[in-house]
Amino acid sequence: MKKKFSLLLYYFIANRLPSSFFPLGKMFNKIRVALASNFLKIGKNCKIQPRVNFGDGNSIIIGDHCMINENVYIQQAVIGNYVMIAPNVALYANTHIYESKDIPMALQGKSIEQPCIIEDDVWIGRNAVIMPGVRIGTGSIIGAGAVVTKDVEPYCVMGGVPAKLIKKR
Repeated sequence: MKKKFSLLLYYFIANRLPSSFFPLGKMFNKIRVALASNFLKIGKNCKIQPRVNFGDGNSIIIGDHCMINENVYIQQAVIGNYVMIAPNVALYANTHIYESKDIPMALQGKSIEQPCIIEDDVWIGRNAVIMPGVRIGTGSIIGAGAVVTKDVEPYCVMGGVPAKLIKKR
């Protein structure tokens, strides 16, 4: 019951409070993190900006010292320490099934849930999309607008649609 109530308070009140960059912003961030901590696991010293959506709050773990910016959608994920997620990023755990041509795709259901794994010290750029089950290795950078469909090795800079290796750090 506490989880559902916290989820409602988060989505209807805390998620709409001003950014932590405004005066009193640290207080608003503390409110958002405190409420979100009741329905998902969040490490210490994290910043969660307004309009971050955590789906139903299941199977989401966020490490220490993470920064999650505005308009981020996290369906399910395990996020390491010191991860920076820019605005408008989407982390998916499942997609729609489309195997049958005889049944409308909207009626075929969803794939099995496969949370994303974001290892430590990762920077995900604005408007990036991380597809279900993808692992992003430690120290990697995902460029703005990239669509990551495959695992990323540690210390790689990735960009494009679909994301490809730009260089190693």
